[in-house]
Amino acid sequence: MNIKSLLLGSAAALIAVSGARAADAVTVAEPEPAEYVKICDVYGSGYFYIPGTETCLRIGGYVRYDIGVGDVGSFDGARAFDHEDGDDQATWYKQARFTLKTWTGQETELGTLKTYTETRFNFGNRNAYATTNYTHAGAGFKGVSLNFAWIQLGGLRVGKDESAFDTFIGYAGNVIQDTLVPYGDFDTNVVQYYFDAGNGFSAVVSLEEGSGQKGTIDSYVPHVVGGVKWTQGWGAITGVVAYDANYEEVATKVRLDVTVNDAISLFGMFGYGTDDNLTDPTWAIPGGGRGFYKQWGGNWAWWAGGTYKFNEKTSFNLQVSGDDDKNYGLAANVAYDIVPGFTVTAEVDWDHFGRFGEATDYGNWTAANKKNSVGGLLRFQRSF
Repeated sequence: MNIKSLLLGSAAALIAVSGARAADAVTVAEPEPAEYVKICDVYGSGYFYIPGTETCLRIGGYVRYDIGVGDVGSFDGARAFDHEDGDDQATWYKQARFTLKTWTGQETELGTLKTYTETRFNFGNRNAYATTNYTHAGAGFKGVSLNFAWIQLGGLRVGKDESAFDTFIGYAGNVIQDTLVPYGDFDTNVVQYYFDAGNGFSAVVSLEEGSGQKGTIDSYVPHVVGGVKWTQGWGAITGVVAYDANYEEVATKVRLDVTVNDAISLFGMFGYGTDDNLTDPTWAIPGGGRGFYKQWGGNWAWWAGGTYKFNEKTSFNLQVSGDDDKNYGLAANVAYDIVPGFTVTAEVDWDHFGRFGEATDYGNWTAANKKNSVGGLLRFQRSF
């Protein structure tokens, strides 16, 4: 075989092998187009479309850390036993909380379909009560609570909420301890309907189950709450009335909100409730003598306060309260936004009422041995 024949044969072999490999080549599929998350601005900031749906979702919440000092009666301090000699003594109140919130919204032929959930996880120390004496619990896991989980289509809302007796008329100020004189119970399952009549007029009707030992309905008859509101640029006038199905009693509240200017806002609220059938002895049920809605002592109670904004970062909040049984409360704080989403609040609280474990009757708010208590809270909260 000569050199020329060898070269021609080698070239033919290479061409054959190359052709075979070309025939066996793998074709790579084109990548699927990515579906990026789209912003939904229909319901406010923070919403985005769930991919592949017309539902808008928002995820948020906060991380909070509370430090409290002072008397237990003002809810700002804690009690402990000395580990060496067992002496009863005061200590820091601490609570860390993580709260997760979700909102959804979608437009339908029957109106806006919305949901809201709020779940809280807590760790800290707390006080418990046994008979007429304090017992003390150390720091530990304080449980998980489902505070909100409702569905709303148009004006119809069903699920876990707080009572319309409080949410529709509004909470008692921008202080941390706004229930030194309580203005109603909160947690309940609801079936309610909201009306928007235009021109600032709105209303609500709410069928509620209540909660707790003495608040949950004991038959098929629900608690009933109704409310009306007139809102204008200067503020609002609101009224709510509640029927307690367990005791067949009625409680009502009226409220005036006034926006003085961009820096000052004020409110005043008055409550009245019947108590003819509220005969539970106070030693048998903590808070006895009061129903699910009339949580204050006696027939009537009042709350007043306001907010003053020093600037965009700093505000001062105040609330004063009292009731028919001469129980009184005062709460004041300064809230400062260190950076957007991170707020530090320092609050001082004072109250005057009969003490758990110090009255002849357990938790008797009408006890003659009323006591003054002072405490304070420092709160750090990162909201997102």
